[in-house]
Amino acid sequence: MTTEAADLAGLAGLLADETRAAMCLALLDGRAWTAGELAAHAGVAKSTATEHLHRLIGGGLLAEERQGRHRYVRLADSGVAQLIEDLSGHLEPRRKPVRGLRQATADAALKRGRTCYDHLAGELGVAVADAMTAKGLLDQRGGFALTEAGLAWLTDEAGIEPGALPGVGRSRRPLVRGCLDWTERRPHLAGVAGARLCERFMEQRWVVRIGTGRAVKVTPAGREGLRALLGID
Repeated sequence: MTTEAADLAGLAGLLADETRAAMCLALLDGRAWTAGELAAHAGVAKSTATEHLHRLIGGGLLAEERQGRHRYVRLADSGVAQLIEDLSGHLEPRRKPVRGLRQATADAALKRGRTCYDHLAGELGVAVADAMTAKGLLDQRGGFALTEAGLAWLTDEAGIEPGALPGVGRSRRPLVRGCLDWTERRPHLAGVAGARLCERFMEQRWVVRIGTGRAVKVTPAGREGLRALLGID
């Protein structure tokens, strides 16, 4: 067996456990969680969650942050988020049994709009990508690419500081990337541009989080703003 094969098998093994997979999916909201919060989310004891977190940190999927006596974990980087989202996109959609009105409402909210690490996903994320494509700002032929008009639009109309974009060349993260949406089965906008747009929309409170999870909603100001900026109704 080659070293590469052994490493790949080890990586797959980290996500082969349902509890660890649930933790990684929760961390796709882009925020740092405590072990207790992840334990409650996964439905396991805190001691069990801690054991799983040690494995995920050791395997490079999660990173640890400490603030005083508190310990937080988050996804190691955007590449890990892309890996998990891409794997989720390959899953066959299954009709889940409805476990009451609250669960049905939460599932519907996630489908309408959510964060995928640091960019928008769900119906909202796909709508943004489609609107940018219709306006000639984004080219989806053979992959995702910003047009010249799209690059100018980011700074001139979307209000993103030019200094937030040049650093792309010094990192491995692309400016734009198509991310297969696991509920819509179509790509939404990822990459640096997708992250900056999500950040901008939240700063303007066009988009706000629903509770403590990944779900987001468009505010009345956001409906007007998105209609004026991208023609999204």
